[in-house]
Amino acid sequence: MRRPTILVAEPEPSQALSIRKLVLETAKFNVLTAHSTTEALEIGREFPNIDAAVLVGGDDLECQEMARGIKSLTTRVPTIGIRCEGTDYSVPSFEPEELVRLLRELLGDPRQIDAA
Repeated sequence: MRRPTILVAEPEPSQALSIRKLVLETAKFNVLTAHSTTEALEIGREFPNIDAAVLVGGDDLECQEMARGIKSLTTRVPTIGIRCEGTDYSVPSFEPEELVRLLRELLGDPRQIDAA
């Protein structure tokens, strides 16, 4: 069994790495990162086996356009919004543990894959 792959579309972080990406990778999810609407949709086309998309509203990111675009590629991928409307689910931006909990609920716990 493979670990779930999450597309995270968020504004370019001011630091070198996104805290959200680090939290998800620490929870054992594979993460692909986009920093614009165009990049998110390109990644969605290039990697059609993503398991979920986390969409964070901000500069250069049109949430509803990304959610519609990802759903046009595959309707099976749940979209999760942070400061973002038009998604299947919504989580507060300041609660990364809530994002991890929701992803584990939707996709299973990747830590169990490593233990097998």
